[in-house]
Amino acid sequence: MKLSARDAAAFFRKPDPKIAGALIWGEDVMRVAQRRTEVIAGLAGPDAETEMRLARLPAADLRRDGAALIDAVKAQGFFPGPRVVFVESATDGLAPLFTEAFKAWKPGDAQILATAGQLPAKSALRKLFEAQPMAVSIGLYDDPPGLEEIAAIRAAAGVPEPDPEGQALLQELSRALDPGAFRMTMEKLGLYKHGETTPTSAADIAAVAPRSTEADTDALLAVVAEGRAPQIAALLRRLYAQGTTPVSLCIMALRHFRQLHAVASDPGGPGQGIARLRPPVWGPRRDSMTRQAGAWGRDRLERAVALLIETDLQLRSASRAPAQALVERALIRLAMMARR
Repeated sequence: MKLSARDAAAFFRKPDPKIAGALIWGEDVMRVAQRRTEVIAGLAGPDAETEMRLARLPAADLRRDGAALIDAVKAQGFFPGPRVVFVESATDGLAPLFTEAFKAWKPGDAQILATAGQLPAKSALRKLFEAQPMAVSIGLYDDPPGLEEIAAIRAAAGVPEPDPEGQALLQELSRALDPGAFRMTMEKLGLYKHGETTPTSAADIAAVAPRSTEADTDALLAVVAEGRAPQIAALLRRLYAQGTTPVSLCIMALRHFRQLHAVASDPGGPGQGIARLRPPVWGPRRDSMTRQAGAWGRDRLERAVALLIETDLQLRSASRAPAQALVERALIRLAMMARR
């Protein structure tokens, strides 16, 4: 049978021990591998492999020896307990072998778990598992994890319940990172919060989140907006070494100062203005931008935006002026404006 997203989440939490087999498929290899690990642990326990109750059958081996699947399903383990036969990278060509295995399967035999890449609706493998009342088919798509999945990953890593800002930042992080990197970040966060019972804050999450070019860009923009001109050159060298281009830096600086202008122009003040930004800003960056908007004021921010628009036009024109020098000069001028 084909499981919906809600039923699939329940199945991953507690796989049905009565089923004969399960197919997990999807384009994201890391996400499929994570779910496969959860299902194996749920069906046969965390020690299944060490107790030789997990049989791994690569798809290439099954193509050479079709009887290997039924043999593994019917084999008796040395240790007592449920057994799982795992077939990795299954394809439509193996559908007849799975059909025969399901016909021969009886309660007490090893359960079959197959994983595959992206499968179309007409896939023979999908149709087989979806049509079998004793099997399930679960498709994993590239959608970011939902609240329930994030909560399960967080709980497994031992991370305390987050506060509202922390929860929002976790959702944002789950969309920005691939599933494997997000899970690793949660494990780091669990170690970071080990022994603590206080709610997980946005600052806690920011302390362990992977640094990226975007994080270095945020650091540069904070330096510029706070008037720390001597630090600009070193940060620019680091960003250029990472492959950031002058045009993209100018675009990000323009976006940042436009956001500051929107915050500073809010009738309710910077505190209300920062809350209206979309996408929302959380954690230390939210406090930093609120301070920056209050210090600059609407009029100076208008001049800053005009300066960056002029620089952007120069970068995109036929001018032969060195792009890196143009951006550095504009950022230094902004830093000097912040100190007035």
